[in-house]
Amino acid sequence: MRRKSAEEGPHPVDRHVGRRVAEKRISMGLTQSDLARALKLAFQQVQKYEKGTNRISASKLWDTAAFLGVDIDFFFVGLAEGVEGSDGVSPPSPDSPPTRQSLEIARLSRQLSTRQQKLALDLMTSMSESRS
Repeated sequence: MRRKSAEEGPHPVDRHVGRRVAEKRISMGLTQSDLARALKLAFQQVQKYEKGTNRISASKLWDTAAFLGVDIDFFFVGLAEGVEGSDGVSPPSPDSPPTRQSLEIARLSRQLSTRQQKLALDLMTSMSESRS
């Protein structure tokens, strides 16, 4: 498998795995510093992992999965399968990844009553319709 040059940016698989780490961390209400402390890293390293700038070693991915309470395969869910491109790996699907805010909304909504969730949904629906 051919490595990408610095000009081409992070490998799509590294970006996907990093994005999955960030999604799980945020959904658990953890900061990059919380994850960094658990993995005995600087928070800047966690930032690089989550952007895909630095690859996560197998041992760090193992430790990350254990800390976040997921199986290793969690980080690869949604990764496109098949062979495309010269490196033999398909890029992740073009669906836009969830934002920090959408993950926070999902996490916090579980703490609301059903009635409060409906009110929040109505508000968000109204706001999205007004943008049209």
